[in-house]
Amino acid sequence: MESRRSPLKSAVPSNVVSPVRRCSRTACGRPAVATLTYVYADSTAVLGPLATYAEPHCYDLCAEHSERLTAPRGWEVVRLTDGSAPALPSGDDLEALANAVREAARPQGRVAEAGVQNGRRTADPREVARRGHLRVLRSPDS
Repeated sequence: MESRRSPLKSAVPSNVVSPVRRCSRTACGRPAVATLTYVYADSTAVLGPLATYAEPHCYDLCAEHSERLTAPRGWEVVRLTDGSAPALPSGDDLEALANAVREAARPQGRVAEAGVQNGRRTADPREVARRGHLRVLRSPDS
């Protein structure tokens, strides 16, 4: 009798391990991005960056399941952030970017007023101090 492969069985042999870790949630095959660990003594669920290797009592979660994670009543969820992830820009960063764009958009005639004449830098009368590429300027009001 000829054996047929069931359509539900994987085409990949069971002894081949995928290099990508998958979400531990049932029927979710998305790649894991975070690791969930329970600290039963403290009634705490700790969700952090993906662990270096899979531990038996830790659960790997995909982005969707890690965002929607809730803990049982009376438990606390601690979300650890990955230090290597880029931080969101602050108000100061956005203001500095806007000022740089305004400076770059100034007409060339005003550059001469700012201390550049004939392609060479001249001393700016408003400049109080200098450290590297940074300058301290007097207020235009004074």
